[in-house]
Amino acid sequence: MLARLTELRALIRITRIRLADGRALTYYDDREPYASGTATRTLHDSRDLPADQSHPTMRRDVLTGEWVIFAPHRMDRTHLPTAARCPLCPSRRGALTEIPADDYDVVVFDNRYPSLAAAVDPVPAWLDGDPLWPQRPAVGRCEVVCFTSAHSTSFAELTPHRVATVIEAWADRTRALSAITPVSQVFCFENRGAETGVTLHHPHGQIYAYPFMPPRTERLVAQAVAHHDRTGRDLLADVLAAEWRAGVRVVHQGTSWTAYVPAAARWPVELHLLPHRAVPDLASLDSAERSELATLYPAMLRWLDEFFADQGDHGPVPYVAGWHQAPIGPGRDLVRLYLQVFSVRRAAGKLKYLAGSESGVGVWLNDTTPERIAQRLRALT
Repeated sequence: MLARLTELRALIRITRIRLADGRALTYYDDREPYASGTATRTLHDSRDLPADQSHPTMRRDVLTGEWVIFAPHRMDRTHLPTAARCPLCPSRRGALTEIPADDYDVVVFDNRYPSLAAAVDPVPAWLDGDPLWPQRPAVGRCEVVCFTSAHSTSFAELTPHRVATVIEAWADRTRALSAITPVSQVFCFENRGAETGVTLHHPHGQIYAYPFMPPRTERLVAQAVAHHDRTGRDLLADVLAAEWRAGVRVVHQGTSWTAYVPAAARWPVELHLLPHRAVPDLASLDSAERSELATLYPAMLRWLDEFFADQGDHGPVPYVAGWHQAPIGPGRDLVRLYLQVFSVRRAAGKLKYLAGSESGVGVWLNDTTPERIAQRLRALT
């Protein structure tokens, strides 16, 4: 498997085009006749699309110091269309979609309804002219990643060959977006299931390139700095070592990756995946790490789908999967890449709601324990 997936990296064909409204789209092809370039696709987007009118802004919350993004144009985005009207399926006669080709492997393109945009009109530095409320154009990037052209499938059902291509797409876009000013962090994620707010059922994820350090990352960096100042050691390396010593929350320990339930898990189903080597982002993974990940990651998602099987629920389980990558600037050398996967489901037919304590003051309550979560996940491996 390692040799085959390592070779795959050289076989992926990357083709970049522009859509009718100027947005960028990139094909990542891993199948013949496209991977070798011996065949061409219908690459021209023949739709009549208006120019991009999105101008998101962001304001700093004076009570928390956090930035809040405002993107009112997103109220008009497509919401749970039928498969026949899915904008992420390949284009076909009478149904032109966001992908102007009759088939594809993996595709990444600029979101038509972005929360962060590459070109945004300037706004006054202060809302209402009052320095109490700083505001800025929400400059950044929001991209859509289509994992497959097959509408009625899931990431968990992808072959390791296809997952390897998705990893290459994530790495390629992470590398490109990290070089853009003023991007501070690149976040690759997938929301699966209407319970997580998904508006399109087609298997896809997103990539956000933030112009500021997100609050969770800011807190992680602060914790890593404090830990290093106190001990001289790497926080996440110490977390990994501690989980190995305890063992009770480790679900899978491989050659390059360990999957474990965090000791202070907030969600009723939560799993972290940490590389054994300190790497800042997906672009920095070596061939062996990518190869192991291509098999392990979809397996983890299958464990989630079976988590409530003993209660009669065999999935699909709604989840959010996000790659926490090191920030571009300060703190990059003190944190490393890790994956967080969690479900908003707490039992068969029941959801975990962020009620008064969580939503109001940010104090999380969990109805189970990390050790019980890990025990259940180990039974599914």
